[in-house]
Parts: sequence; structure tokens; C-alpha cells
Amino acid sequence: MTEVVPSSALSEVSLRLLCHDDIDTVKHLCGDWFPIEYPDSWYRDITSNKKFFSLAATYRGAIVGMIVAEIKNRTKIHKEDGDILASSFSVDTQVAYILSLGVVKEFRKHGIDFTEMMRALGYPRHISMENFRTPNFGLVSEVLLWLVKRYEPQTDIPSDIETEQDRVFFIKAIAQFMATKAHIKLNTKKLYQADGYAVKELLKITSVLYNAMKTKGMEGSNVGEEDISKFKFDLGSKIADLKAARQLASEITAKGASLYDLLGKEVELRELRTEAIARPLEINETEKVMRIAIKDLLAQVQKTKDLLNNVASDEANLEAKIEKRKLELERNRKRLQTLQSVRPAFMDEYEKVEEDLQKQYAVYLEKFRNLAYLEQQLEDHHRMEQERFEEAENTLRLMQNKLKEEEKRLLKSGSNDDSDIDIQEDDESDSELEDRRMSKPRTAMEVLMQGRPSKRIVGAMQGGDSDEDMQAAPALLGKCRTRSSRKQEDSEDSEIDMEDDEEDDDDLEDESIALSPAKPSRRIRKPEPLDESDNDF
Repeated sequence: MTEVVPSSALSEVSLRLLCHDDIDTVKHLCGDWFPIEYPDSWYRDITSNKKFFSLAATYRGAIVGMIVAEIKNRTKIHKEDGDILASSFSVDTQVAYILSLGVVKEFRKHGIDFTEMMRALGYPRHISMENFRTPNFGLVSEVLLWLVKRYEPQTDIPSDIETEQDRVFFIKAIAQFMATKAHIKLNTKKLYQADGYAVKELLKITSVLYNAMKTKGMEGSNVGEEDISKFKFDLGSKIADLKAARQLASEITAKGASLYDLLGKEVELRELRTEAIARPLEINETEKVMRIAIKDLLAQVQKTKDLLNNVASDEANLEAKIEKRKLELERNRKRLQTLQSVRPAFMDEYEKVEEDLQKQYAVYLEKFRNLAYLEQQLEDHHRMEQERFEEAENTLRLMQNKLKEEEKRLLKSGSNDDSDIDIQEDDESDSELEDRRMSKPRTAMEVLMQGRPSKRIVGAMQGGDSDEDMQAAPALLGKCRTRSSRKQEDSEDSEIDMEDDEEDDDDLEDESIALSPAKPSRRIRKPEPLDESDNDF
């Protein structure tokens, strides 16, 4: 694939997982992309082992890109890598380590090959194309200076880029050096922009160095073909050694700084060393120093022996203490078993009290149930009394209303016959009516007061709000029937039956008014109708 692929063709690129049949194609592509020759076991692992996540980008059936990553749990990654991740990630988060990434030349865009080349060349800093989305002259100058040093370590180029004049001078010096030494023509204007266009100019330098490194690697592989065939590339172990390598790098930096300080004192130390070597040795003084050193050494040896002896004695003491503790533990266990097997003296009384408590509790439960039942019965009784009282009140009120209506009707019908009645008979009737009015309220009150036991009174203090009204209602009904029969007997001997009936109706009205003088009118449910008792017409 040598033709330039248009941007519109990128929509036809699809992704799929690598399989065992892609080994030959992946070998060929990796040979073109990377300077390292991987063993066959690595290709088998990335195409068949589920430990690795291998993804291939295909265009019209051909592989044009590949990415190989290793999936790990966050708890199994290195501490340095875990500090980079956001704290919002959970413990079960899966982390992917990108082990290999390659794209064919025709599909390389946005400088992805530049970052991979810099990584292959050994650039110490991680470069991402996001760094070049905006002008970043500091990074461009650092990369240029590193590439120049990589091409010619002895070159001297000023690295001052503080002012605009310094930056212009730096770019001109880099362009002049690469033109004279490597015959590479750079666009200084694009380099000064320090954005994506500068990456294309940097690729001119990195591609030369990358090809040289790749050629050298291929020559070395041809020379040592037998040794390379025996080489076992274990990528997992290399990643596991990354933490140790970083720690060693920090230690090397610290040791280098201390070594630099010590080398700075080399001039003074050299003079002292020369004087000490030039000074003649005195046998007596040397023997004295040797004896002192031997004495100190013997003292240290004796001290070590004493410590060893003390260790033996301490060990014996500890064993004796352990044995003593074991005996105490065994004795306490036996004592515990004895105490558990012996029945306490208070257990008999305890069991007796427990039985009494059970009996008392049973009695308590029975009385509690009886009390609850009686309270419920009392509430039901009160509710039934209230209902009977309301029914009697409604019946009495209905009867009063009916008597009033009957009186009005009789008054209307009897007004036409008043002219035929003599005045004397009216007087006599009035006297009889007065006598009946004096006697009938007393009879009504006596009826109401009959059978009045000491009951619980339910309701208000107004008329018709007690249970006596229930007893008064039947008495009144019976009285009405008695009077009706009496009026029928009197009608045979008297010519003024109509007047007597009106007088009786007036008496009934007076009695009903006397029974409930201040009864308030309220809305009630209509009871069942009663049989008419005084309707003689």
C-alpha cells in the first residue's frame, strides 16, 4: 500500500481483535515499525492469549494498524502509575497498559509516528500530540536540543529562549546546524510556530535518527542470529521491573550528586594521600596500632560470645516461663470444668421462684384478657344505649310533628262547624278542657317517671336526650289510643264530637310541649312510619 489514503477513506476503517491467522502479517508490520525483533512466543501471546488485549485496524481487509495492551486491576498496578489515575476511580477499575502501537505510513496522521519514534529513540519525557494543540515553544526547543545532542553530542548551541530575540537566534542556529551537518532543510517559520506544523519539521530529524537506529539493530540481529533465537522476551517481567528501574534511577541520581561532591574534594585529598604515602613507616608505632586494633577486635568477639551465651540463657528462661504458663492454663481449665459441673446452692430457690413466676404470669394473662373483654363489652353496651336513645328521640320528634300536623288539619276542618255550637256548650267544653289540661300533664310526667332506675345517663341535658323518652313514647301512644276510644264513645251522646276531638288534640299538643319544651330542631334520618292512632276522620 503505497498510495496516499484520503481522509474520506478513514470511515471505511474497522476494528477487530487479532487472531492466530494474523501472526505472519503482524510479524511483517512489526518488522517495519519497530527496531526490536520480537520472538515468536510474543506473537503467539498477543494473538491467542486472553491476558493481552490486541486490536487491529483494517482497511479493505488489510491490517493497517495495531495496538496491544495488557489489562490489569487497579490494585495490581505500580504505585507510581496508581498516583497518576484520578481518585474517583474505584478499586475494581481495569487499567490498560499500552505495550505496542503501530500504524502504516499511509494512515499516519497528526504526528502519531513522531511520538512513537521519540519513544523508540529513548526520549526521557512522554510526549503526546495534545502538547502541540497550542503553541508550546518550550517543548519544541527542548526536543530540538535533544535531537541535536543525539546527532552530535559535542555541538554547542545556546539554549537561552527567554526573549524573542533569543528564540529567533536559537531556531536559526538549529536550522543552520542541521543543514550543514545532516543536510536536512528545516522551515524556521513552522518551527517558530511550535504547533502541529512544527511536528512535521521535527519528523525530518527523527526519521533520520530512527532509520539509523533501525539499520544498526538489523545488522546486530544478523550477526547474532543464533543468540537472538535463544532469547526469551518476557514482556510481563519487564513491566514488573519498571518500578525497580525507577527506584534505581533515583538512587543513581543521588549517588551521582554525592560522587560529584566527593570528586570536588579530590585536590585536597590527593595532597593528604601523597603526604601519607611519602611519610616513612615506624615499626613501633605500627605495632602499637596493630595491638590496639587486635585488642578492640578481641573485645568485640568476646562481646559477641557473651551475647550468644545470653541468648541461650534467655531462651531457657523463656521456655521455663512458657511451661509455667501452660501449667497455670491447665489448672485454670480444670477449675473451670469443676465449677461448671457443680450445681449452685441457689438453683433450687431459683427454679421454685421461676415456677411461681410462670403461674403468676398465667394468672396475669387471664385477668388481663378478662379485663380487656369486659371493657369491650362495656363499650358495646354504651354504644347500644346511645343508639337506642337516638332512635327514641327520633321517634318522639316524629310523633310530635305528626300530632301538630293532625291538629292543624282538624283546626282547618272544624272551623266551618264552630257557628253551630252554642256559647254555653263552649263554656262547658272550655271548663272540661281546663280540667283535662290540669290532669294530663301530671299523667304524662307520671308515665315518664315510671320504671326510672339508676341508669347511666347518655346524651345532653336538653329535652328528649335521655332513655326515659323511649319509655314515654309507648305510653303516649297508648294514651292517644285510649282517648280516641273515649272520644268515640262520647260522640254517640254528644252533638259536638268535632269540638271534643279538637280539644283532645289540643291536650295532646300541650302534653308534647310540656314533655319537651326546649328541644332544638336538628336534621335526623327519617325513621320507619308509625300507624296513625288519632285519625278518626
